[in-house]
Amino acid sequence: MYFKSWILLSISFFGLCSLTAARTEQTSYSPKSLQKIILSGPAQGTSYHITYFDYSETVSKSDIDSILKSIDLSMSIYHRESTINKFNNHNGGPIKLDPHFQRVMQASVYYNRITNGIFDITVAPLVQLWGFGPKQIKKFPDSTEIATTLLSVGMDKLIWKAPYLDKNNSTVSIDVNGIAQGYSVDVLAEFLERKDIKNYIVELGGEMRIKGKNLEGDYFKIGIERPTSDDNQHLKTEVVSIKSGALTTAGNFEKFMMNGQQKISHHVNPLTGYMFSSPIVSVTVYAKTAMEADALDNYFMALTADEIIHFVEKKKNLEVYIIFKNDKGEIEERYSKGFSAFFLNKTR
Repeated sequence: MYFKSWILLSISFFGLCSLTAARTEQTSYSPKSLQKIILSGPAQGTSYHITYFDYSETVSKSDIDSILKSIDLSMSIYHRESTINKFNNHNGGPIKLDPHFQRVMQASVYYNRITNGIFDITVAPLVQLWGFGPKQIKKFPDSTEIATTLLSVGMDKLIWKAPYLDKNNSTVSIDVNGIAQGYSVDVLAEFLERKDIKNYIVELGGEMRIKGKNLEGDYFKIGIERPTSDDNQHLKTEVVSIKSGALTTAGNFEKFMMNGQQKISHHVNPLTGYMFSSPIVSVTVYAKTAMEADALDNYFMALTADEIIHFVEKKKNLEVYIIFKNDKGEIEERYSKGFSAFFLNKTR
């Protein structure tokens, strides 16, 4: 399971019905009477919601559940028999990865490189050390414990020769939470497209991929809720409209712990072993694929707003909406030039 439900900056659908069960609705949108098909269910520690339009229920809930089960068997650290747990519990020697895991591994190597080591799937021991892993901790780590744990962290400790993955240190373990949920969204979206479904929203844990229009012939409207003050009590919703692509978010509102008066964020720097110190409160990332947006949103949490914008401006098909604290501690927002085109009725 891949937990991202702590992100306060939420992405939601506008104008969609309750997504509590699979069902269909007749409509007069076209002479052939397209149907709105809605599928939902639990998945990866959160839930999925899929809305698509077709002439019949081409894709069923059981189809979706089967795909998600295969991904869990591959990469869920909460599934005892998963491939990732076999690797983490293995003392050494290559493990053959299934196709899902291979694609995520290949992408992880790439994103580790372009983020200068900040995106790192070997960060799992540090995440656990700070109390954000599967096991509870009794105290926060000291500098000695952090230094020791860092010896087990780093992509250079993995030996990747597709389709086999090995490690040069038996204490190395991996966690693909920072990319696998986005990958799952892409797998589901691509499954719909293979079924010749041209209009859909696929959402899993707040991460989504969108294509086409609704029954009224309009592009889908997405609500992005974000705070307007530091106490997180005052919220406003920006509405965006996307023709196709993916949106994911990362933030530090809800998943944290307190060490006295100090707030401990869940974003751990794999290079230092300590939490990132950044003015970024949350980011919403647009990309062609949910896997790319998912991999980069946590990286952006380690940067400043200027650094994020500079990174995005050098990439194609990548946009960002940033919430951050200025030098006075006040909440501000920035967004890339391309993201500004997504807003509906935004007061600038």
